[in-house]
Amino acid sequence: MFFAPTIIRLNELNASVHLLCLSEGNYYNQGAQRREELFSSSAVLGIPASRVTIIDHKKLPDDPKAEWSVSLVSSAVLKNITAHAINMVLTFDGRGVSGHANHVAIYKAVRHLASTGELSKGCVLLSLETVGLLRKYISFLDLPFSWLLPSHLHCVVGSKGYKQATAAMLRHRTQLLWFRYLYITLSRYMFINTFQTIPQGPKNLKIY
Repeated sequence: MFFAPTIIRLNELNASVHLLCLSEGNYYNQGAQRREELFSSSAVLGIPASRVTIIDHKKLPDDPKAEWSVSLVSSAVLKNITAHAINMVLTFDGRGVSGHANHVAIYKAVRHLASTGELSKGCVLLSLETVGLLRKYISFLDLPFSWLLPSHLHCVVGSKGYKQATAAMLRHRTQLLWFRYLYITLSRYMFINTFQTIPQGPKNLKIY
């Protein structure tokens, strides 16, 4: 939903893109259907089913009020990184783009991994910038604002990429409420991704 421009560009560069999903999305008891929708959407973006990993763990419920364990999530992420020799991880930042607690938990887990020294030195960690509501919904017009941040990494797609991102979004039929169509039409995340590097090295983080 938020990373489509980057996924599209990476595939254009012939990168081997893997997707790790930490929940089936069963908050409304639609987990099985949403699993298939994710596979379908990933295929549209150029990620084959063999490179999509979906974790269904009772301690990682799809719930905006649930507090996921940092140690459990970081363990799952590290296992996936190791299994596929991943050298770049793209994830949320501390505000999770939409503020969803599960998104924020993933960021905390990746930050924890960054502090432990368990990752290979060649593995780059990047977090997707959360922007304010106005910037979020001015579509490609946000590009000039994004370029004013020289310390950030940017990924932009044109009309062809936007159409591909839209086609991928439309595969998530169970999530296509009215405001999702506004998102598809107006969100800058359909055109632009802006990332910051997650620093690696010792840091005191609370683990629970």
